[in-house]
Amino acid sequence: MDLGLNGKVVLVTGGSKGIGLACAKAFLAEGAKVAIVSRSKVNLVAADRQLKAAGQAGEVVKVAADLIDPANARRMAAEVEQALGPIDVLVNSAGGAKRTPPDDLTPEAWRAAMDAKYFTYVHAIDAVIKGMAARKRGAIVNVIGSGGKVASPTHLPGGAANAALMLVTAGLANAYGGHGIRVNAVNPGATLTDRLKQGLEADAKAAGITTDEALKRATARVALGRLAEPDEIANVVLFLASDKSSYVSGAVMAMDGAAVPTVV
Repeated sequence: MDLGLNGKVVLVTGGSKGIGLACAKAFLAEGAKVAIVSRSKVNLVAADRQLKAAGQAGEVVKVAADLIDPANARRMAAEVEQALGPIDVLVNSAGGAKRTPPDDLTPEAWRAAMDAKYFTYVHAIDAVIKGMAARKRGAIVNVIGSGGKVASPTHLPGGAANAALMLVTAGLANAYGGHGIRVNAVNPGATLTDRLKQGLEADAKAAGITTDEALKRATARVALGRLAEPDEIANVVLFLASDKSSYVSGAVMAMDGAAVPTVV
């Protein structure tokens, strides 16, 4: 199926690894012009090696920026548009709140989680959405962990940030729909990325079990009997970014393998 993404300018925050990198690869395979963003130049170099191995690195713009700072988000958008042209698609996959057991929570931990997850997304959106509105076109897809729907004792600050981002997704879809912009989100459950390891370690510590046992328990909770691969999340992100989903906006799509069977 041709998703109509050939030649589109796509910005992927958190695009140097995990789900973000999987999204970047998938957009490139569709012929899009892609920029990836990471706080870490080291991670961008590692991503460059992976993309070169896939024969794709020459087509990718790589930007180092800490999106906790709104000025960096504006600089990021300006650099990408100077290199590739107006941004058609924004995929937010940057930032991850540190998992903290309840007894270790402090006001600083709550604030750090909002900075790391919520504001990285909001700043990136603000940097591109007004330009999209002026052009009367654009798609934004937010990758928001399912912890925003189901409270986890070791992920309360991050879950709160995720819940807030789901409201942002629905609210901006409503506010900017008249400007030709669609805003959607996916809610991945446990996905086989490097970030999963930190979550499993926190869960294992809280439960007094090994990390391997925590992984087994996480897998057992998934009705499909396995954890997601990053590519599987990326496939849905591409659909939501494409014109094939032209009447989908304000949606928050569960991708947890029916681990939490809910009606939304």
